[in-house]
Amino acid sequence: MNRATEAIGRELRAVGATARKAVRGPGRERDLLVQSLKASGAALLAWAVARLWLNDPMALMAPWAALVLVQATVYGSLLRAAQQCAAICVGTLLATGAQAVTGDELAAMAVCLPPLMLLSHWSRFGDQGGYAATTAVFTLATGAVGPEAAGHRVGQAVLGAVVGVAVNALVLPPVHLRDVRDNLAGLAREAGAALRQVARELPEAEWDDATASRWSHLPDRLERRLEGLRSARSWSDESLRLAANRLRRLRRIPMEAPRVEEDERWARVTGQVVALTRTLSVAADAGRSPVPPDTAALDLYARMLDVLGRACEAESRRLAAGPSGASRSDLREREAETHDEGGDDRADGGDGGDGLGESSEERLTALHTRLRRSLRDHAAQDPSQAAVLGALLLHAENIWADTSLGARRE
Repeated sequence: MNRATEAIGRELRAVGATARKAVRGPGRERDLLVQSLKASGAALLAWAVARLWLNDPMALMAPWAALVLVQATVYGSLLRAAQQCAAICVGTLLATGAQAVTGDELAAMAVCLPPLMLLSHWSRFGDQGGYAATTAVFTLATGAVGPEAAGHRVGQAVLGAVVGVAVNALVLPPVHLRDVRDNLAGLAREAGAALRQVARELPEAEWDDATASRWSHLPDRLERRLEGLRSARSWSDESLRLAANRLRRLRRIPMEAPRVEEDERWARVTGQVVALTRTLSVAADAGRSPVPPDTAALDLYARMLDVLGRACEAESRRLAAGPSGASRSDLREREAETHDEGGDDRADGGDGGDGLGESSEERLTALHTRLRRSLRDHAAQDPSQAAVLGALLLHAENIWADTSLGARRE
């Protein structure tokens, strides 16, 4: 009973938090609220037109079609309207024909449902193919079967589709540019968090199976966020098809989406973070031949990852708050912020002799120089250790090149 009460309490708190976000300002929660209200309004409008104005006794199809066709994008509404109308026409015609041939509702269902279920999987119908079979069931179950009833149903479906598409296109057309920005900022934030977690753990790592397992699972959230970014970019592109000019006239585009090049850049960073953690997990696995570098080299490398992680987090804040289109050279001004927030003793050269106190770029340059020197020493002493350190250094260099701190190096 206590668990059930706690679960209900959690759900209620989550609902309350979502409602507060929807009221507080623009965001995904408010977008969902608007789309839900629009779908409800479209269904009511279609019902009123069909039943009250046209006085059609079979007004079910119009609100049904309108309800489901207020999609996440205007283009999606138009495409699915065409697919749904085609599916409803096919279902209605096959059911009417089967009834005319067999003269019995049960026999007509047995004749028309198998081919309709097969047609529902046809790619041309998209995700609307199921309406062919359900329409046939409704047609036969109501008992009103014939050319006139078939015409009514098709007409009602077209009416509902027109109302649904019109409401979605004309009343606060949906946009998904914010989703791209949120996911891109989240990806940068997750990359920075992963790098800084490795930086914290690396100097004191046990280099055992538990450590290997933890590091191997570290990029999971990062990869899920990357998939979310790709999905958001797809929705963003679709939301502007057929509606971009109108959205701009209505000033419904809250902020431009970051450029596609930003997606590609952070996808490369994600790939390097994943490769870095896999290299570490292999080196920590007692059953593998690679051997981790010595403690001094790992400490230098951890400090390098910490600076890179802070740079990623600074870019995340810029992506979340600022306009798009800034080039990486424009991000150099963020370097001072990254330095101010990076006041960790290890990152600032706590040993007093590495000269890393002036800027993030200078700290990275000095750490990189010392790590290259350490790599040469490892190569002379133990090639296996050198192989691991060389791979780790290469991944860090690639991340560096794709962050704002790499702009000056180009």
